[in-house]
Amino acid sequence: MINPSPNPPARVLRHVVLFAFNETAGPEEIHGIEQAFSALPAQIEAIHAFEWGINVSVENLSQGFSHCFLVTFLSEADRDSYLPHPAHQAFVARLQPYLAKALVFDYWSA
Repeated sequence: MINPSPNPPARVLRHVVLFAFNETAGPEEIHGIEQAFSALPAQIEAIHAFEWGINVSVENLSQGFSHCFLVTFLSEADRDSYLPHPAHQAFVARLQPYLAKALVFDYWSA
C-alpha cells in the first residue's frame, strides 16, 4: 500500500474498482494489467494511497470478479483529476480488450 502520509486524515475518499476478465485475458495479459494499475500512483499525484488483491473468498459470491483495486483520494477534486488523467486513460485503453465487466464504487470512509 502506498501512503505518503504518516498521519492519515480522518476521512478519505475510497475508489473501489472490481474487474472480471474475459476469456481472451491470459495470465500474461492479467499480470500486465496488474502492473499497469499499480504504476498509476507514481504517475498521478492525486492518488493518496493504493492497494489491490485477488479474490480469495470461499463464499462463491464474487459474480466473476477476480481483482479488487482500492484507490484512495483526499478530496473529490483529487478523484475528479484522476479520472481524465492521461496515465489513467492509457491504463483504461490497455484494459478494455480484456475486460468482461467492471464495478466501481466510491465512498467516504467513516
